[in-house]
Amino acid sequence: MTNIKSIAIDGPVASGKTTVGRIVARRLGFRFLDTGLMYRAVTWVALQRDIGLEDGDTLAAMAEGLTMDLVPGSGDDRLLADGEDVTEHLRDPKVDAGVSFVSRVSGVRTVLVKGQREMAERDDFVMVGRDIGTVVLPNARLKVYLGASVDLRARRRHHEISKEAGEALPYEQVLADLTRRDRIDSERADSPLRAAPDAIRVETDDLDIEGVVERILAMVE
Repeated sequence: MTNIKSIAIDGPVASGKTTVGRIVARRLGFRFLDTGLMYRAVTWVALQRDIGLEDGDTLAAMAEGLTMDLVPGSGDDRLLADGEDVTEHLRDPKVDAGVSFVSRVSGVRTVLVKGQREMAERDDFVMVGRDIGTVVLPNARLKVYLGASVDLRARRRHHEISKEAGEALPYEQVLADLTRRDRIDSERADSPLRAAPDAIRVETDDLDIEGVVERILAMVE
């Protein structure tokens, strides 16, 4: 599989990859996919169906039978699960708490990676996630790994949650949750979070969003 038109952006939680990737895609005229949203959609559906997030076999079977579509919206694309627009539910606190458990299930990953590759074969994509350059699109035209200190990422995530939920969670709780997710994502047996050997690493602590975007666009050129 050769994805010469695809750009892979990986990084841990709150490294800025989603915001950066969306802008880069818009500038290049590419489509954009935050692959993490697909794992969040599986998590949301599992919660709605009262499926235990530790029940890997049932989660994998559910994911296999779940139809997911990325469709144009009034702004960004919307994610449909079995025809239902689940976009507004994907940042719910319960989904936040459970998505790392779902994403480490090999059967779920196999199903979703297959769908992500099929999307990249049909269109020019900027894809962001934790295993894009290493697993999903190993032959991507460009691979970038965004890094940032855990403290900065926790502050970013704290701001996002407060803005989205309309209520402030204690910063210490956000930091603890983020640290836990980093550990789960990095230590899982299937597709752990890591930079591809040929990825260009960009540390974002001292860069604003536009600075990171411009750096990536310069790489494309």
